Amino acid sequence: MLETRTTPDFVTLAREHISPVLGLKAERAFVRGEGHRLFDVQGHAYLDFVCGIACTILGHRHPVVTDAIHRQVDTLAHINGAGFAEPTARLAAALADALPDPLDTVFFSNAGTEVIEAAIKLARRVTGRPGIVAFRGGFHGRTMGSVALTSSNPNYRAGYEPMLPSVYHAPFPDAYRMGGEEEASRQALAALRDLLTNEIPGRSVAALVLEAEQGEGGYRPASASFLRGVREICDEYGILWVADEIQCGFGRTGKMWGFEHGDVVPDVVCVAKGIANGLPLSALVTRRELQERWGVGAHGTTFGGNPISCAAGVAVLDTIQRDGLVANAAARGAELRAGLERLQREDAGIGDVRGYGLMIGVEFVTDRDSKAPDEPRTSRVLAKAAELGLLLLGCGTDHNVIRWIPPLNVTSDEITEALGIFEQALRG
Repeated sequence: MLETRTTPDFVTLAREHISPVLGLKAERAFVRGEGHRLFDVQGHAYLDFVCGIACTILGHRHPVVTDAIHRQVDTLAHINGAGFAEPTARLAAALADALPDPLDTVFFSNAGTEVIEAAIKLARRVTGRPGIVAFRGGFHGRTMGSVALTSSNPNYRAGYEPMLPSVYHAPFPDAYRMGGEEEASRQALAALRDLLTNEIPGRSVAALVLEAEQGEGGYRPASASFLRGVREICDEYGILWVADEIQCGFGRTGKMWGFEHGDVVPDVVCVAKGIANGLPLSALVTRRELQERWGVGAHGTTFGGNPISCAAGVAVLDTIQRDGLVANAAARGAELRAGLERLQREDAGIGDVRGYGLMIGVEFVTDRDSKAPDEPRTSRVLAKAAELGLLLLGCGTDHNVIRWIPPLNVTSDEITEALGIFEQALRG
């Protein structure tokens, strides 16, 4: 029989029974979320700008989402194989409406890595080609197919060789370290063309997988010119462009979808994280003809499209549209970026402030001339901010970037509060 323990003791429970592979420090045990704050077992409140790694995009216990979940739990929790539940069909239609034409057909799954796996399978089967191109610093998941595309951290791949074959990595346009936005775009597009000429023939590539703004890789945005160049190259060689919108989609960048910053349309879109405000759900969306060519039984899922998660997803999309949250992300993001750039002018250890909307990265360096990564200070600032009541998260291939991912409905007052805490944390 499970021993009854007091609430504060579940830090001990976690240390004893949660797998250490997750790397959780278990320094704080949270018992409640309300709005944009988390509360620990001691009752301390924290402004939550981690959002479960960009998942709780409407904050905690959002009334519309919570009500939708409760109503669905009371009617139908799971169905598969016998037909579709109403919220599953409604969310598929809502996603199709939220995406540009001709993206209109949805395959649901449970997590981001699963729809990346699905995209790999679809692309290879439909095109009859083996090659997959991803970008250095990208993160696309950690299951055996998707981890072959991931290169944001070598530890994610170590010990798992051999990787999925015929996967190639091209340079991502890092404006901070490649001479500015347009020069970075020029260099990266040239390198991509070189790869498709000298490493794998372009006509042998099934898919190109790209984040419009890299997440784990350091919150590095791709420029509009790069996104347009990728579309042109994919069209030239008949390559399916898979847009990984798992972290940068759903209004996060101040547009509904990250790829919209290039005024282009991909062939395949992968979404997850914020789609159901923290419930497990993901989706792959394409034009119908691609999934018809994929073939009946070519892929499947047991829990994908779960009615409870989909009911939450419908509520999320309705709320984003009704409350103008894409515009709010753009406006609050501009305020946040302006505040961070002010701090950058005052702190020589902040090398770069970058990103679209409410997906902003702050890169720490030992000095601005060498741009050498400063991981130790990044860790200290994160710890101090948490101590002062602001939860932030690190990222970057050198672990020297702090990512800002507040909820889409964050207020100006909360942005000001967070900047004030961050300024204190910078001072140590």
